[in-house]
Amino acid sequence: MKPTLATLVLLFFAFGVQAQHTQLKGTVTDTRNRPLAGASVSIKDSYDGCNTDSLGHFSFSTSDTGVSILSISSIGYKPWQMEIRLTGSTQQFEVVLKESMNELTAVMVTAGAFEAGDEKKTTVLKPLDIVTTASANADITAAMKTLPGTQQVGESAELFVRGGEGYETRQFIDGTTVANPFFGSAPNIASRGRFSPFLFKGTVFSSGGYSALYGQALSSALILESIDLPENSSASASIAPILVGAQYQDLAKNKKSSWGVSAQYVNIGLYYKLVPQRPDYFHAPEVVSGDVNFRVKTSATGMLKFYGNYARNVLGLRNPDIDMASLKNSFSLDNGNIYTNLSYKERLTGRLKLHAGFSFSQNLNDIKNQVVDEDNNPVPENTLPVYVAAKNYTVDATNNLWQGRAVLDYKLKGLSSIKMGAEYWYSKDISKFNRYKSTMDDEYKAAFAEADIYITNRLAARAGLRAEKVELIHATNLAPRASLSYKLGTGTQLSADYGVFYQKPQPQYLLFDQHMPQMRADHYILTFQKLGLSKTFRMQLFEKDYKQLTRLNPDTTHNGTGYARGIELFWRDKITFKNFDYWVTYSYLNTKRNYLNFPYEMTPNFAAEHTANLVVKRFFTKLNLQFNVNYQFATGRPYYDIHLDGSTQKWSMRDQGTTIAYNNLSLSLNYITKIGKAFSVVVFSMNNVLNSKQVYGYTYSFDGTNKIPTLPPANQFFFAGLFLSWGTDRTQDAINNNL
Repeated sequence: MKPTLATLVLLFFAFGVQAQHTQLKGTVTDTRNRPLAGASVSIKDSYDGCNTDSLGHFSFSTSDTGVSILSISSIGYKPWQMEIRLTGSTQQFEVVLKESMNELTAVMVTAGAFEAGDEKKTTVLKPLDIVTTASANADITAAMKTLPGTQQVGESAELFVRGGEGYETRQFIDGTTVANPFFGSAPNIASRGRFSPFLFKGTVFSSGGYSALYGQALSSALILESIDLPENSSASASIAPILVGAQYQDLAKNKKSSWGVSAQYVNIGLYYKLVPQRPDYFHAPEVVSGDVNFRVKTSATGMLKFYGNYARNVLGLRNPDIDMASLKNSFSLDNGNIYTNLSYKERLTGRLKLHAGFSFSQNLNDIKNQVVDEDNNPVPENTLPVYVAAKNYTVDATNNLWQGRAVLDYKLKGLSSIKMGAEYWYSKDISKFNRYKSTMDDEYKAAFAEADIYITNRLAARAGLRAEKVELIHATNLAPRASLSYKLGTGTQLSADYGVFYQKPQPQYLLFDQHMPQMRADHYILTFQKLGLSKTFRMQLFEKDYKQLTRLNPDTTHNGTGYARGIELFWRDKITFKNFDYWVTYSYLNTKRNYLNFPYEMTPNFAAEHTANLVVKRFFTKLNLQFNVNYQFATGRPYYDIHLDGSTQKWSMRDQGTTIAYNNLSLSLNYITKIGKAFSVVVFSMNNVLNSKQVYGYTYSFDGTNKIPTLPPANQFFFAGLFLSWGTDRTQDAINNNL
């Protein structure tokens, strides 16, 4: 009897409840009348509800009675709520959800930049990407040469971007410019960058159309943001036949401050004995460097950071003289560099942030070039032709740069924000060429404002204006910048960028003429980008129009012109093939200029029409081994022999041609292990594995009857080293990130 009675009671209540159910039905759409699938529909503070189907329909019943709240939500849209009365009858709803501004679904305004270290945007190259790119040898700018828009100019460490000279790309650390980012080098021999990629948590490489917050870069900007506090205290060491280095980083027990020091000594002498070089080095490149840093968390949202670096590099080499076969040119360099950077950031209110910085840099060059005989003895100038004797020179140059900068960032409604700021540079250049001494002081002042306006989740705009004044040449300019981005679908967007960019002429020209205007470039960029799970596809069309470029005597009008236009493709895939990470780039460049001593509009000698890169990284998990390959290709670059005709005082062309195509296959192996308590990486790398011939251009004799190719110091470069760290075992991180 008891089970039967219980069953009857349950049935009674079941029928009773059914009789009191309220049926809720309806459709959920967006503002463009498109159905929203997967939206959550529920009675607030109850378990009754459902999700919308593929057509945005929902239907469910509830046993609640009286006044309740119907709640509907969907990712990327503002929540919807409505007070309803549950009476037991069927109720119908037509609900329209409005888009909400949130960082996960909103369109990204990147102004033509490749960004790394900001997970909300396109992650392209992280520090580990840089050090494991086979051709880069842990050099930041060399790694950037695997991205579209860059040229393979092997005789220079600078970034040549979209038809621009190397000096048209500037590097910034925590907002302030780096005046001398590369070690000193000999003519036509590339040096390395001064800074380790592990100093930085974020890297933005803009190949054009960059933010109004930065200036004095005609073509592009490489923007680096230094790390904050380390994870813990640690020590590291580097050991190789050409270098030895050590680093220590101490994190306070309260994890609110840290300090660190590092030192490194590099001497290529032993390597040059094993691998013959084309130049005759009487002093192999030698570098002594060190840095210090401290970081203090000043509040829950504030951070004060200091970084200081000192480096000295010395080298000396001899090459055959092109005008007199029995003679040589002996070149020596003694370079010293100091760079310091103090930065501060703080959230002043809930919506207002401050970023401020100050930096000082000093670069000293002691250069001597001398004509010597076969026994390396100096040749008296009075026994030489004038054009050969002119190769005897000494340069003693000191370049100082002080900078101050402050930016206020105010967050508007939603994701929109506005940034305003100002900066001031003071430079003092003292140079002595032979017996002639000159001093050049300059002040640069700039104010800027830029707003990011999110109109909808699909449409965003950036508008900026930069006002600049260069005291030395009495130039004042306004540089507008604008971007418009539209989200086509999940992870897909289309962007258009426009900007005006100014840069003052190079110091070597301003020494003789301080009436030059600032050079100008107008950028137009159209970008299509699709981001998937560990996949990136990017296509850009661009055009740059150059005005007011520097021209050399006898043409002193300073009205040089030029253009650069082309298309660039980038594809990166980290998921399709297990344990593989690869990217492919292609750049087409059509550029011409009429500047410097060009007799007419020509393609500059640093520009190749077609450039391509393939980077492949394969991690063997069981072996803790990574194999990296990078193949770089570029079509031949033009070369010219331009001569000043003494009778007409006009520049004329004596010879021209195109170099052979550039091919470079590089590889590196990285083996991860532990030696005692140290996390260890054994590295071996080799550039130009196939021993391809590489010709960067040609040098001509004074009379034009002789020319010799500009070649790398050696066809191939090898490196082997051991890197140790204590305090942090990064083995798993390295595996998870494909090293």
